[in-house]
Amino acid sequence: MTAIPSEPHLRDQLACFFWSGDTLRSRSVSDTVLSGAVEVPAPPARLSADWEREIAQQLQLEAGDVEPLSLPRARMRWPDYRHCVQAVADWTRGLARGELLAASDVALMACRGAKYHHDGAQYGAMAFCNLFLSEDKGLDLHFPAAGRRIPLRRGTVVIFDTGQPHAVIDRGSSSFDATRFGPGCDCSQIFLSWELPVEDPHVAHALGIRFDVDPGSATHLDQPQLRLNGAPAEVSAASGLWAAPVQIP
Repeated sequence: MTAIPSEPHLRDQLACFFWSGDTLRSRSVSDTVLSGAVEVPAPPARLSADWEREIAQQLQLEAGDVEPLSLPRARMRWPDYRHCVQAVADWTRGLARGELLAASDVALMACRGAKYHHDGAQYGAMAFCNLFLSEDKGLDLHFPAAGRRIPLRRGTVVIFDTGQPHAVIDRGSSSFDATRFGPGCDCSQIFLSWELPVEDPHVAHALGIRFDVDPGSATHLDQPQLRLNGAPAEVSAASGLWAAPVQIP
């Protein structure tokens, strides 16, 4: 495997193949990251404590892990949940001039940092919209290929292409360091995450996604994937740099 520097021109060599109905369709991978801040109340203290217990005892999150929490159980003790959803809906409406969240699946997620990764293979038909609920713990959401670092604090909201490499890292770092997120460290982040369909014209326009960039390959593949230079794309978990076999034309 050869490490490939994350440079702007690589976006033209990336292609995401995703299910569109019963057929695979190709699209570009956007390096646009939309971010902002909305006013949302802090979750109730008892609910936050319950989340921390679930993270430690049930999920047993290790450094770099990202896993779902129970949203139905949380909503029963979260009177401001609707306020959070409305705040994000208003923000996305202002960006894309469309109702992006109404028909989108939402999950409650937790992480102890996040290793560099992309979600283009599993969620290639989607973009992510995340609302962070935790207080500022000195962590950033980092998109190395896009050259973006977004400080994480309560009310931070982002929309990004699932094929874009990203991680949650220490604010003073340029790589993922598992020791920063070890046992006893107050470093967990809780966030709501919506899946926005990229074929929605408002989503595609907001992120600048182009479709059918490699229709020939789409007809020969049998599963969703992200490809770089015609080969399956992988990302270094430590640096976020692309790593893939270099194919010589």
